[in-house]
Amino acid sequence: MTAVRTCLWYDGQAEEAAELYCSLLPDSWIEEVKRPSPDAPAILVHFTLNGAPFSALNGGSGVRHGPAASIAATLDGQAEADALYERLLAEGGSELQCGWLTDRFGVSWQVIPAGFVEVIFGPDATMNERAYAAMREMKRLDLAALRAASEGE
Repeated sequence: MTAVRTCLWYDGQAEEAAELYCSLLPDSWIEEVKRPSPDAPAILVHFTLNGAPFSALNGGSGVRHGPAASIAATLDGQAEADALYERLLAEGGSELQCGWLTDRFGVSWQVIPAGFVEVIFGPDATMNERAYAAMREMKRLDLAALRAASEGE
């Protein structure tokens, strides 16, 4: 069987990160934890985030996460997106631009309210440009403000 999953590298926090991520999103769980012996720290953690398979590897120091790869989470609405965004910040994350943030482990996240893609990539190029310009000024994505900007308000 062929399987594809994203593997995230950690320096000793793989199990902690997987547990946090699974607590943040529905339909998420730890699949298995691989240890060299029962009382040893985890080396590999397989987990699922809302149906997407991931692995967390305690690979050691020297490798850093970067924004070129991120966990993109599209949530049902603004309230759900705001709740996830706040929880990641409360857990030691830091805000970036355009709905991006970095969690306490250095992993980049995009927290997106449903409807965002339609506002930024709709059929009217002028409206899209106005929404995109507004987005570039935001940290947390605000769908109502993006819609208002796209309408020229």
